[in-house]
Amino acid sequence: MKINKLSQIILVSTTLLLLGTPQSVTSQQAYFIDGYHGGVYGHYPDLYTKFVVDQMQKNPDWKINLEIEPETWDVVRIHDPKSYNVFRDIVADQSDAGRIEYVNPAYAQSYFYNTSGESMIRQFTLGMDKLHEHFPSMTFTTYSAEEPCFSSALPTVLTSLGFKYASTKNPNTCWGGYVSAYGKELVNWIGPDGTPILTSPRHACEELEQNSTWQTKSWGLSNDYVQACLKSGIKHPVGMCFQDAGWEHGPWLKTVKDHYNPAKYVIWKDYFANISDGKTSDDWHFTQEDVKAGLVWGAQVLQRLAQNVRVSENKLLVAEKMASLSYIYSGLSWPADDLKEGWRDLLLSQHHDCWIVPYNGKKGDTWADKVAAWTSITNRYCDAISDKTMKLTAHSTVTGNYTIRVFNTLSTSDKAFAEVSVPGNLNIAKTILVNEANQPVSFQLSSDGTKLIFIAQAPSVGYTTYRLISGNSKVVSGTKVTQLKNGNYQLESNLYKMIVDPSKGGAIKSLVAKTLNNKEYVDSKNEMSFNDIRGHFINKDRFCSASENKATVRIVENGPVRVSIEVSGIIEEQPFKQVITLTQDVPAIGFELTIDWKTKPSIGKFISEKFKAEDPIKSFYNDKYKLQVVFPSMIKSGKLYKNAPFDVCESKLEDTFYDSWKDIKHNVIVNWVDVTDQNEKFGMAMLSDHTTSYVYGKDYPLGLTLQFTGQALWGRNYTVEGPTHVRYALMPHAGKWDKGTVSEVSSRWNEPLLAIGGYEKAVSTNRSLISLKNSGYEVVTVYVKGSDMYIRLFNASGDETPNEVTIGCKSDKIELVELNDKIITTFGQTEKLTLKMPRFGIRTLKLINARL
Repeated sequence: MKINKLSQIILVSTTLLLLGTPQSVTSQQAYFIDGYHGGVYGHYPDLYTKFVVDQMQKNPDWKINLEIEPETWDVVRIHDPKSYNVFRDIVADQSDAGRIEYVNPAYAQSYFYNTSGESMIRQFTLGMDKLHEHFPSMTFTTYSAEEPCFSSALPTVLTSLGFKYASTKNPNTCWGGYVSAYGKELVNWIGPDGTPILTSPRHACEELEQNSTWQTKSWGLSNDYVQACLKSGIKHPVGMCFQDAGWEHGPWLKTVKDHYNPAKYVIWKDYFANISDGKTSDDWHFTQEDVKAGLVWGAQVLQRLAQNVRVSENKLLVAEKMASLSYIYSGLSWPADDLKEGWRDLLLSQHHDCWIVPYNGKKGDTWADKVAAWTSITNRYCDAISDKTMKLTAHSTVTGNYTIRVFNTLSTSDKAFAEVSVPGNLNIAKTILVNEANQPVSFQLSSDGTKLIFIAQAPSVGYTTYRLISGNSKVVSGTKVTQLKNGNYQLESNLYKMIVDPSKGGAIKSLVAKTLNNKEYVDSKNEMSFNDIRGHFINKDRFCSASENKATVRIVENGPVRVSIEVSGIIEEQPFKQVITLTQDVPAIGFELTIDWKTKPSIGKFISEKFKAEDPIKSFYNDKYKLQVVFPSMIKSGKLYKNAPFDVCESKLEDTFYDSWKDIKHNVIVNWVDVTDQNEKFGMAMLSDHTTSYVYGKDYPLGLTLQFTGQALWGRNYTVEGPTHVRYALMPHAGKWDKGTVSEVSSRWNEPLLAIGGYEKAVSTNRSLISLKNSGYEVVTVYVKGSDMYIRLFNASGDETPNEVTIGCKSDKIELVELNDKIITTFGQTEKLTLKMPRFGIRTLKLINARL
């Protein structure tokens, strides 16, 4: 969050900007982490480097910690070369006694908790590469941030990159949230895979500031804060504030009246290595729910932004794996520049300012506008790379059979949905689709007749070939939809039977999982309807729901591979359309919802008082009143799990509801949330096409936040501009999330099979670049640097049993490396190896001189 003037960000504090002489209350030494936060995209005024350099020369005891966007130095080098060179000379001293430590080299200061695990890695690796272009000797020892840029898997990623320390404080910019208070001077922050990193936490005694919604008590090193630290046994109290680049104060404590004295400015690595005890036995098993993230979930602008980011994240991982297939099996050169630019633009779209102040900026150039532009660039590069890989098999000469090559970018090779454009001269009635074993495969045409839809199987990170041959096509029974005598619609596949009730706005009256002993998932006794859209409309002063009004239903597709219906209804005065889809053999039930707003209603909890930044109670915090889609099911009194970057968290929350800044709960869905019954015999997962919030409680069904409108951060009015469009999915399953393959189904939902057709001679080809003997491991990405290929694996749901990895290409040797390329072990020249890693662990294989 960037507000150019200090008076705009510090709204009510009476202690800032007041010069005074610090009072000495004891001889106990305290320490202060000062520094700067921002950059060329957030804020970094021209000649600001000169100001910082001048202040360092005037204040020889002042030391600073930096989280400045790495691209900033490209600009400074051109526009202020003299100050740039002086600054470089100061940075050159990277010892513990140095005066500058770069504590957040992330390319765009991402929040991390709201994006993918691979995005987290690339934020660091691309940022560190950029900084080394300017400061070759720079080391990265401590991670620290001014915003709540934290996620549970950071210890795993940071230590693999060579970091030794971290801090979970963000004392002066808690507008978007903060981390749980825990522990004393130091803790071992334990990641989900068991990796520790020595950390200065937001101490248990570091309370949230009174009359504030953006600070903790350590922001100004107050006497009260230091005394609280000393009383709790913290021998080396430390406060912190990263100033926004642009503030012209120099050493921060000069602006704070009555701060604790004696106080010494330090860089983090000096504090850890030479001031603190440097070790602790206090292990903090940090979970994702320790990240208290309070953004404007449900706001349309944030929803669209998050969807754009998700699409680009998915496309980049697919493009890298597709390019790797082309590199090995077709001899194409590696598209290094295109992928680098694709990642750069995606990382910029993950900047925390995009998410917390999306409306900031000039009209047409707000943060939300920038995200749309950045992700569109990423998508163009990715689509071109993937298309090029696929088109290698699409021949223009009309000879032989029409072949369809199906590409799979995941580690699983289960049956999945695929579609391909239909050749113009194809007579479907006289055509049979066969797989590589010449076995017939059921197919159908899309509703517009332009796509061939079928269920395919392709090998792990590889491709296979299907052929269309002459013959009498036979319709094989599969999915179907029928209208029942009572007016309801019944959708059926080999996995599910669903009944949709138009008289209840298209709500689902019954959902039976056939393979789970015909278990019924809909709680018909609940006052809420299953898949109902409901929320509190302030102008009506009541909760309105779609089930209050009749809907109309149109059959869009009717098997044998896929069925879909379109439900047209009204909630309040707003028309909506929803497409519900069942696909043969596919566990995820698809929903695509469009609300075509005719007015701009206020949706949420009404708060009569005028908006005040310092008031902790805000309407946008309370999800219970927002527009939601809810799923009252027979899965009750059990557990809730939710995925996070390189992690899955078991929730300890009684419910997800809060309305005060002081009580923020982690109610964030990244890819999926899963609920199970008490005995974990049955479960139901909910998948989302974007990061947002979910709702759930002991007496409240699982649901997805759809819309909030009203005043939020800084009094900004969040409204709707055009239709709201959201995709989500449901997946009933047996057992806990890992046994129910929730993670694998979510990955497939995000990375569907790709297919392309073309005429060629009937040559069958089946390739697999990486295959795994046991399930549970995910192939996160595959990419090439120089002539070496890197394969990133994540143990998403497997146990610690060794897994056999087969590589479908040759190399001089295979190394297991850290994220900073440090060699862990060498496997030698092999195409098959055994790998063991803990649950939620990540490992990177480096194939030296990879080739066919």
